Amino acid sequence: MRVIVCGAGQVGSTIARHLATEGIDVTVLDISPEQARRVDESYDVRGMVGHASHPEVLERAGARDADMLIAVTRSDEVNMVACQVAYSLFKVRRRIARVRYHGYLEPIWQGLYASDQMPIDVIISPEVEVANGIVRRLRTPGAFDTVSLADGRVQLLGIHCNSGNCAMAGRRLSDLPAMGAEPGFVVVAVVRGGQGFVPRGHDRIERGDDVYVVSEPRRVEDVMRLFGHTEQVARRIVIIGGGNVGLNLAKRLAAKAPGLSLKVVEHSRERAEFLARELGDMAVVLHGDALDKEVLAEANVSAAETVVAVTNDDETNIFTSVLAKHEGCPRAVTLVNKTSYEPVLPALGIDAVVSPNAITISSILRHVRHRSVAALYTLREDFGEVIEAVAQPGAPLVQGTLREIGLPEGMLIGAIVRSNEVIIPTGESRVLPGDRVIAMVTYRVLRRAEAMLGTTRAEG
Repeated sequence: MRVIVCGAGQVGSTIARHLATEGIDVTVLDISPEQARRVDESYDVRGMVGHASHPEVLERAGARDADMLIAVTRSDEVNMVACQVAYSLFKVRRRIARVRYHGYLEPIWQGLYASDQMPIDVIISPEVEVANGIVRRLRTPGAFDTVSLADGRVQLLGIHCNSGNCAMAGRRLSDLPAMGAEPGFVVVAVVRGGQGFVPRGHDRIERGDDVYVVSEPRRVEDVMRLFGHTEQVARRIVIIGGGNVGLNLAKRLAAKAPGLSLKVVEHSRERAEFLARELGDMAVVLHGDALDKEVLAEANVSAAETVVAVTNDDETNIFTSVLAKHEGCPRAVTLVNKTSYEPVLPALGIDAVVSPNAITISSILRHVRHRSVAALYTLREDFGEVIEAVAQPGAPLVQGTLREIGLPEGMLIGAIVRSNEVIIPTGESRVLPGDRVIAMVTYRVLRRAEAMLGTTRAEG
């Protein structure tokens, strides 16, 4: 499989690295010689300098033989035209574009992306994806991460095991039956001291761990309580930053939770006036610098149950969250792009971190996998992902019980969905052809996991 990635920023270079480690032939285009050289020297990919939407540049990059083009430059227009050129001139079979400007995403303009107009197979909108991700987190306030899978029948939860009431602390996973907690959920991954691993029955949960759990939605409250979390869903929320993420978030929250007390703080007066017109009586819009304590006081952040910081500046988001918690707000959800900040954020009291890049990468990688992969969520860029895939006839996974077939170390089945039934598996469970399987897979064993499922790479 051959893929051209347009844009060597953090998203483009990370996608290229992932694909290269999986044996895919990758060429990365960037207008910056420094960026192109960096990816060429750092990863097993070819870095090229050039404008991603220019036909001669795409031809030099191998577009005539490419199976897929992924356009993630900083420019929506370049991404869109690159897809058009790739299709019209080189017949590249699959085209993915990142598009940020909300005007391009309005439902009334969907005809723009028809195959006879501007043929883009998949549009990734980070701002919309991030807003949806934050809404999911706010629905389960004790979780730092939450993802809906299998059409809402299965929930992936990221939970801090830091509460004094965490009944799981110090327990082996094999102790769960004695606690009456099985088969309600499966712990599919643990992050300890910045390092992730897929646990086995003899492993213990320790205080300070970040734990990823797969469960049915009806059991989520019980699972959260077992890990010591009994937080209530917030009814008073302050959003810091009224950009595309903040605006999308405010609209979604107002639509899903009528009667919510919602305030938005925006630094730009012009943007604040625009927000006030767009949101109407859905939210109170305040103009000012969120790093100013007087502005936070005006927003009554001390009475808010959650502050969500989503400006375009990581440092502003981090320090605003810290200030809001210092003023008495119990929960902070913070948008952070730079992965280098990740280790220090828990010590600052930040409850949930949202990474636009991680969300974008997850969305794109799903479309590179086999077509039977319906969903994919990257837990950590250097660790692995949770996938939702259909078990294929004849695959090793369907040849016996989970205990008999011997899953590779680094792969764990969290749930099996058969018709409308959700099975939280044990070693004696069987996967049948056509079952949807929710599985944790580390990148180290990704190919072996694909072989177990009977999947191969997407073609065209």
